[in-house]
Amino acid sequence: MSSWRVLGLLSGTSMDGIDVAAAELSTAGDGVVELRPLGFAEVPYPPALRERLQAALPPAAVDAREFCVLDTEVGRAFAAAARHGLAEFGGADLISSLGQTLYHWVEDGRARGTTQLGRAAWIAEATGLPVIADLRARDVAAGGHGAPLAGVLDALWLADRPGPVIALNIGGIANITVVGGPEPLAYDTGPGNALLDAAAARVTGGAAGSDVDGRLAAAGRVRPELLERLLADGYYRAEPPKSTGKEHFNAAYLDEVLHGTDLDGADLDGTEPGGPDLLATLTELTAATVADACHRHRAREVVASGGGVRNPALLAALRRRLGTGVDLHVSDDLGLPAAGKEGYLAALLGWLTWNGLPGNVPGTTGADGPRLLGSLTPGTGPLRLPEPAAGPVRSLRITHPTTLEAE
Repeated sequence: MSSWRVLGLLSGTSMDGIDVAAAELSTAGDGVVELRPLGFAEVPYPPALRERLQAALPPAAVDAREFCVLDTEVGRAFAAAARHGLAEFGGADLISSLGQTLYHWVEDGRARGTTQLGRAAWIAEATGLPVIADLRARDVAAGGHGAPLAGVLDALWLADRPGPVIALNIGGIANITVVGGPEPLAYDTGPGNALLDAAAARVTGGAAGSDVDGRLAAAGRVRPELLERLLADGYYRAEPPKSTGKEHFNAAYLDEVLHGTDLDGADLDGTEPGGPDLLATLTELTAATVADACHRHRAREVVASGGGVRNPALLAALRRRLGTGVDLHVSDDLGLPAAGKEGYLAALLGWLTWNGLPGNVPGTTGADGPRLLGSLTPGTGPLRLPEPAAGPVRSLRITHPTTLEAE
């Protein structure tokens, strides 16, 4: 197979904006695929759109008109982000979009459906390129959770490292991929930044959408009684594979947990002790649930990425919870930019589908078997798919331009 330039797009559960990552992907023989990062960026949502998306999250009810408007406006925002990526990082052969998850329907421990906003037609119309999107639904239809799809990148990328090694992504929801066991395993451990963001908005009266640099948490102390109440959530005891989202861990959930505690009240303005204590406790919750999962799988190494790695208070709590027997790295240390990793995941998933290869790992999602993922929207020119790959991909190598190439 020849090399292909792919632009990956997605917006995570934090809904901060659209991640854009450009990559060149090609095969190097013996089932090895090479991914060369070409650049990544985050394009913020228009403020009014982000507010509408946040307002549409459960337990809010969304009527058909609002759903249509959001799907269209997210599609247009993704189209604008794609054009920005093409202008910034050069042309591409195709675009792969994971979209914006609005709702992930899980019932009795099984994923029943999943909804991502951002219709691919808007991206194809704006760029003229073929677009692979709706990448989660096929896995769900095959009995999987449709998440975390990061397991396919992690299982290939970390295949040659001495295990068990865990790839950790801390977005709105935290998820892990276990590599080096009997088979790859991936699942959502629980909230990453979701409750932290909700609490930051609450304690600052909406002035802040996140705990920037973990400053609020660093000024507070962990409340053991509140942490115990939070850890009693049944999700943490459910067996993997499993998935969750902001349909569960949201502002209303936080209100319910806080009801009747001494942190529930008007003093949560970020200046009184209650605000920092709440953020410190929620930071400890994320660190504790992630570390518990890592210890369960006897991890020797944890490679972290996602927005949470920019929070020093969270990383410090996680390092303490993991202990001295587990090495904690940021994915940049291994050549894959932490801030762009999910964008590169989207690019890899699109490349796999484009070349007739499965984009899921059944052990990471619970699907009945490997499946080609996504739906393809043609660009403006004739649609010419490459010949399907002759064999499966077994490992992923991250490459970078040489000094001469960079010049």
